[in-house]
Amino acid sequence: MSRTTTPRGRTTIARHGRLRSVGPLGQFFRALAVAMAVLLVAGAGVAAYAVYDLSSSFTADAVDLPDQPAVPPDLGELQGGVNLLLVGTDECEPDFAQYFGDRCTGPDAGDNLNDVNMLIHISDEPRRVTVISFPRDLMVPIPSCTDADGNVSSAMSKQQINSAFSYGGLACVVKTISDLSGLQIPFAAKVSFGGVINITDAIGGVDVCIANGIKDPYTGIDWPAGMRTVKGLDALQFLRTRHGVGDGGDLGRISNQQQYMSRLTSKLRSEEVLSNPATLYKLASTALRNVDPSTSLTNPLTLVQIAMAVKDVPFNEIVFVQYPTAADPADPNRVVPEYDAADALWSALAANQPIQLSGNLSDGNGVIAEDGATPAPTDTAAPAPTESAAPTPEPSSTVITLPSSIAGQTAAQATCSNGNVR
Repeated sequence: MSRTTTPRGRTTIARHGRLRSVGPLGQFFRALAVAMAVLLVAGAGVAAYAVYDLSSSFTADAVDLPDQPAVPPDLGELQGGVNLLLVGTDECEPDFAQYFGDRCTGPDAGDNLNDVNMLIHISDEPRRVTVISFPRDLMVPIPSCTDADGNVSSAMSKQQINSAFSYGGLACVVKTISDLSGLQIPFAAKVSFGGVINITDAIGGVDVCIANGIKDPYTGIDWPAGMRTVKGLDALQFLRTRHGVGDGGDLGRISNQQQYMSRLTSKLRSEEVLSNPATLYKLASTALRNVDPSTSLTNPLTLVQIAMAVKDVPFNEIVFVQYPTAADPADPNRVVPEYDAADALWSALAANQPIQLSGNLSDGNGVIAEDGATPAPTDTAAPAPTESAAPTPEPSSTVITLPSSIAGQTAAQATCSNGNVR
């Protein structure tokens, strides 16, 4: 397997690979629905032509990623590790703008921000999935980018990460996170507010757990404690709320989103979804029509191959983490990278070893364990590696414990939103 040396001196696995067979997937809100949709369609046995038909409307707004490696189409099973960036933007489409008040009518209404930034790492065999969420308030270098009109922005040494989209769209967000992580990111996709509403409607809702009730006037949420099925606008507002959970900051919101993703993953693998071809097709078609992909994702076979790579990953090997941060000494409302802890994460991914979380469920107190107790460490024993036509280094089964400053949970852990009603 090829490796590259990052600007910070780390050695990482090259994030693209050859391909070899066809299959399915399942995953998160908006952008993750790209691969998810094709997985579900393929899993339901829908004919190949239907996948091509669904994806035909998926290519019109495709974005080139000029600074990332090209991925040639192939007909085989995905080999090597893969990185896919999922970006959620707060665009105010006319059909939905009335729901978002000042965000769509105030002084900032003209800006489109990448408020959700999730790097999905799918490891080489044995397959594992790690989802890294980057806080919107993270202050990072942003490289020079070119926008849709050909305007070139200057490189900036310190800027809020959620402004990257405004300088050069999806490609600029990819370039920013690629530089920050030292990883190649050949695949990316983004979805807007309206896309989230449409996609969550199509799946029929997700059951989420609320520990203390949530009251947030900014999103219009005033919900009691207990289990609640959220879909459509309610699901979007649940994913957007930060004043209603934890300490009211973005770090708490991230862990609230991770609870949603974990429970969504469980639903997508349930008989309720997988045994209903009509639901699967509706979900697939809605997802593909509400996602703007990179050009590297417009080949239907590529979508299916990515889906195939993750379809059997056990829940305890699907790990959601928050990118490690520290308080910004220049601004108490912002955070800066904690590079040493991040390096430990990138090294663990490069080594393809099981990850053990040792930190909190949330840096912002956004979730608690469903039973109120501190969750026990999950079993992270690696599954037996499968044979491959191409020789690859034998991955180690030694568990790597991440630094305690990295918060997160696995899809096997049941958590509840730590809501507040103040």
